[in-house]
Amino acid sequence: MTIKDKVVVITGASSGIGEATAKILAAKGAKVILGARREDKLQEIAKAIGPNASYQVTDVTKKADVKALLDLAVTRYGRLDVLFNNAGIMPREKLADAKYDNWEKELQVNVMGVLYGIGAALPIMQQHDGLIITTDSVAGHVVYPESAVYNGTKYAVRAIMEGLRQEERLHGIRSTIVSPGSVSTELAKTVDNPVIQEEMAKVFQQSTPEQRRMTALDPEDIANAVAYVVDQPKHVAISDMLIRPTAQAV
Repeated sequence: MTIKDKVVVITGASSGIGEATAKILAAKGAKVILGARREDKLQEIAKAIGPNASYQVTDVTKKADVKALLDLAVTRYGRLDVLFNNAGIMPREKLADAKYDNWEKELQVNVMGVLYGIGAALPIMQQHDGLIITTDSVAGHVVYPESAVYNGTKYAVRAIMEGLRQEERLHGIRSTIVSPGSVSTELAKTVDNPVIQEEMAKVFQQSTPEQRRMTALDPEDIANAVAYVVDQPKHVAISDMLIRPTAQAV
């Protein structure tokens, strides 16, 4: 089955990587179902895409919301071929800051949101086959200061997705982790540390587009990688993709 024939659910679809992926897949003929919290953005993106796009307001920290989003795919198109767990947040702080609310939000969005997606997708996909893709991060491969909890959530995602691969491989269900380095998206806005925000802003404000691309990828760069994964035949499983801008050191 080519991209043209596939039904794809995308969380975190109201901006950045999720939005770019939805547009690229839909342009290739996929049916995309968009989930995010901001209805105005979802409406705008779905309208821009056209008849190949549907949406539903979704908070990935709510199990019922995630299940309803996947059920929409089945109700509307009769199946679910691909789930792209893309929603995520990145508050960054030192452990000594003891920002418990941030930590809980990170765990709920970055870990439980992924688990809710997997839990809702498997009963559907086990009836035939499917592909589950999750946005991880370089932060799931390398630990650095002022990011321990975020790192922890992304390492957890890697473990969960590897467990999924091992458990579901004989059911024909494939799993892929896409681990971006620095990408110019709204994720940076979820950083509530002003010093770190300023450092990140400097990266995204280089003098020319070419300089920016060397230090921060465009969302479309990651979306093209996701499209490549989606386009593979059923016997090809791409387990992990680590994608950095050329000039990124870590």
